Parts: sequence; C-alpha cells; structure tokens
Amino acid sequence: MFVVALVPLLVGLVVASVGTLGFIERLPRNRFGGVRTPATLRDDETFRVGNKVAGLPIAVGGAVGILGGALALAMAATAAVIVTAVLALLGMLVIAGAGGVLGHRAAAAVPEPEPELPEGCKGCQCGGCGVAALKKQSVGADVAGVGGE
Repeated sequence: MFVVALVPLLVGLVVASVGTLGFIERLPRNRFGGVRTPATLRDDETFRVGNKVAGLPIAVGGAVGILGGALALAMAATAAVIVTAVLALLGMLVIAGAGGVLGHRAAAAVPEPEPELPEGCKGCQCGGCGVAALKKQSVGADVAGVGGE
C-alpha cells in the first residue's frame, strides 16, 4: 500500500511545481507543462498570462495531492489508504482542471498583437499602412451611399 500512497504525493509534487512556476512567471512555453490550449499557445505573452492566472489553483491542487499522499502514508488500514489516495488524486485533478479553465479564459481575453510590417515597408508597396486603411474606409462609405459627391 506504500506505492498507492506515493502516487498522489509524487504527482502532487510535479503539479505544484508547474503551478508555482506558472504563477511566478518562470514557466517557459513548452509542450509538456502548464496550460496548453490553442489560446495559450498563440504566443509567449498569452502563455505567460494563462499560466500566471492558472498557477495558483494548479499549485493548490498539487498541494492537495501532496497532503493526501502524506496522509495516506500515515494510515495503517489498506482501505483507508486507497480511499485517501483516490480522493487526493480526484481533488487535485478537479482543482488543477478548474485552474486550467481559468488560464485558458485569461489567455483568450488577451487581444491578438498587431501584425508586424516587413522591414523597410513604408506602407505603399504592401497596402499595410494607415493610408490604405483610410482608403478602404472611404471606398466602403462610397459603396454604401454615405460618401461621395
């Protein structure tokens, strides 16, 4: 039963570490740890924001796993060890999952960055300048019957 009690303890350590790194903004954008949704993986800024918001709940979820595993290690009855370990794992997953949802929502709320113009672009060659945007607005107004003569 020693191994059953170690599972939530060890998984809780990993989850708490990832949550703490996300909260203190030290978690690099990667494929394995942290909140990894399309919104958070859009760019480095959204990954940072999403994992900052999700970091505290994820760390708390990891702490639940650590405490549950430590409590299960202290128990003598086999049934009590199994029930405590399962409850610790479930509690950890629910709390960390809720943190992940919060992180995803925070990352989705970050506006998309403005596209960068190519080096040396003055706007006239590619149509990406403010003059081109104004021209598109005036053409749209003429078509709608608002502008014109």
